[in-house]
Amino acid sequence: MTLRFSFRLIAALVSSTFPALALASDFAVAPSTIIGAGIWARPAYVGSDEHVLAAIPALRYYGTPWFARTTQGMLEGGTRAELFDGLSLGAQLAYEGGRDNKDSDFLKLHHLANLPVSVSYGVHAEWDAKLGRAPLNVLLRYRQELKSYRGAQTDLRGTIGVYGDDKLKVGLFTQVTWANAKSNQAYYGVAATQTVGTGLTAFSAETGVANTAIGMLWSYDLDAHWLLQGSLEQRQLSSKLRLSPLTQTRNNSYGSVGVAYRF
Repeated sequence: MTLRFSFRLIAALVSSTFPALALASDFAVAPSTIIGAGIWARPAYVGSDEHVLAAIPALRYYGTPWFARTTQGMLEGGTRAELFDGLSLGAQLAYEGGRDNKDSDFLKLHHLANLPVSVSYGVHAEWDAKLGRAPLNVLLRYRQELKSYRGAQTDLRGTIGVYGDDKLKVGLFTQVTWANAKSNQAYYGVAATQTVGTGLTAFSAETGVANTAIGMLWSYDLDAHWLLQGSLEQRQLSSKLRLSPLTQTRNNSYGSVGVAYRF
């Protein structure tokens, strides 16, 4: 099902994949394990003006040394270790969504091939701290897709808790994603050999910022175990990728809501 809509994020938001369900308390000391599911409204691809609804998981598990989560903008899991108080290093595998032309009339009209779902491998560094009384999390993450022609991306993400009581928690996040030339070309490039079949002009993408994001996330405890959670996000393509013939809009909106069980 395709939807066309946009969100207005409040101006007070200060500056993430699957952007999935997240908790403002995700970066608290010894966070609890959660598992659940929700609904995600997202663009057909970043830069599309068409939206789709999709079911998504909600997951958070931190063991020793293994972890799995959807709370940092994407579904990922692997191993991590704390070097010293607040700073952790890890390695992860992550789900990469690709691009499916069944989600977009534009892609079908121009006979563009799918980019199938993929997996990336990489490393990350994560820092948990306090800004005054507010919990703060900073994540630096490198992702190389297993399909080498899809390239690599690096995320810098920051999340801060801005409100919390016995039931409701609210956080704000921002993320910037850099991509190498292979990655930007795979998602936004049009080779000269494609111009005849697609009717689009040729476009060669370069290394640089792929997109930036700003958003809000929240959770509400229904009881000792069950909770509601959700997020809103506004993502913007870089000015260079705005020039790609695949880009219909520079700004994209995301929203999610779901239910999870806390162990």
